[in-house]
Amino acid sequence: MPATHDAVIVGSGPNGLAAAVLLARAGLSTLVLERASEPGGGARSAELTLPGFMHDVCSTVHPLAFASPFLERLGLEKHGMTPVHAPSPYAHVIDNERVVTLERSLDETAKQLGADGEKYRELLGPFVEEFPKLSRMLLGPLRWPADPVLLARFGLAALRSMTGLADTFAQPEARALLAAAAAHAMRPLSELATSSFGLVLAASGHAVGWPLTRGGSRAITSALLADLHAHGGQLELGRDVGTLSELPPARAYLFDVTPRQLLRIAGNALSPSYRRRLRLFRYGAGVFKMDWALSEPIPWRNPRCARAATVHLSGELAVIAESEARVAGGDLAEHPFVLLVQPTRFDDTRAPPGRHVAWAYCHTPPGSTLDLSDRIELEIERFAPGFRDVILARAARNCVDLEQYNPNFIGGDINGGSAEWSQLLSRPMVRLDPYSTSAPNLFLCSSSTPPGGGVHGMCGYFAARSALRRVFGKPIPSELDIDQSLAI
Repeated sequence: MPATHDAVIVGSGPNGLAAAVLLARAGLSTLVLERASEPGGGARSAELTLPGFMHDVCSTVHPLAFASPFLERLGLEKHGMTPVHAPSPYAHVIDNERVVTLERSLDETAKQLGADGEKYRELLGPFVEEFPKLSRMLLGPLRWPADPVLLARFGLAALRSMTGLADTFAQPEARALLAAAAAHAMRPLSELATSSFGLVLAASGHAVGWPLTRGGSRAITSALLADLHAHGGQLELGRDVGTLSELPPARAYLFDVTPRQLLRIAGNALSPSYRRRLRLFRYGAGVFKMDWALSEPIPWRNPRCARAATVHLSGELAVIAESEARVAGGDLAEHPFVLLVQPTRFDDTRAPPGRHVAWAYCHTPPGSTLDLSDRIELEIERFAPGFRDVILARAARNCVDLEQYNPNFIGGDINGGSAEWSQLLSRPMVRLDPYSTSAPNLFLCSSSTPPGGGVHGMCGYFAARSALRRVFGKPIPSELDIDQSLAI
């Protein structure tokens, strides 16, 4: 049967849409299929609590979206993708008296770190100064680096465990500030390479900030869709794909799904050895997430918390490390790592005048059905007395709820797979081209490929690049060629 499209993409998350945009811009007939009634995957916004209160269903803060080499080149600001910056990229609560903030300025951050200030500047300074170059090297598959010296310097620190790197600092402030960023890996901080998350996220905070997107995460999805439609691409909603036979004829298929779904949809088309290796892919911890409609801003005891859209309620390094280790062991700490976002302090388009929204989550063992609402609200109440008094309505989702909402969130894992060191750069398996599969016209473009989770579109970019070369024999449009020396 002749192909009705050049390329079909299954899944309309940021990576699926990024792949579709690149293929459409290369002049290919491109169709995106989405099982849900709206596009976006982890970049959706909805009225989860009350009418007029717009909540981001998953991601809200997007340091990598505005640092993404691919999204930057698309010029999505013309389609309404506008960053909103808080004065401080993030705040970290150590106790009732001590709050440390990561500021855009390295010097202003270092001033809060006492005797560790100079060491912090020496560690982060080179990565902040060269962040555009560093991000291009890190946001993709293994390949020859553009700056081997810079990457080697980063690697020496990044391959360490976060607890090991933190031990080089004398004061709790610097240790906690970096450890909280590293906890986004959702792995025990004693593991190798957990420092990489702390360093990248802290450096991005200094270099580009931790911005929100005005109007919610849906604005990123809308901007990508606008670009796709402008170049002839199409989107169909409500198209749940169970097998390859349900797909329209095309020359290439790209899947914004995890290995488990790829096996279900396309297993018979894949070689036995490739299927076997896909089954070895490991998923990570889950999350329990809460959203609130608020009558007023969160009444923080320490006003420094009001400077940041992202607030980590985590205490000192030992508390964060215990929380993440307990989750990995299938348990929960008394005081779990709680990440809170308060977008309407800085973006008033998301709630009625004078009202606010906020959300928070804690990490949990995968598949947990526990209701952690009280535990999360009590953690916030410790540092914001009266928080519960300003709640107008709440919504909560456990791991099972999240997977039902988005099948890519296996067991509540929002990162497309475990971020343990062996899967950081070799997702879903060790392979020269991790986006290709054993079937010559099937490609994986989800966060289960390098560079992993986050709203950056780079997994989709590299998968589409692979399809252009392997199936269509076409060059990437020159204006979107991030690095001419890339092998993939």
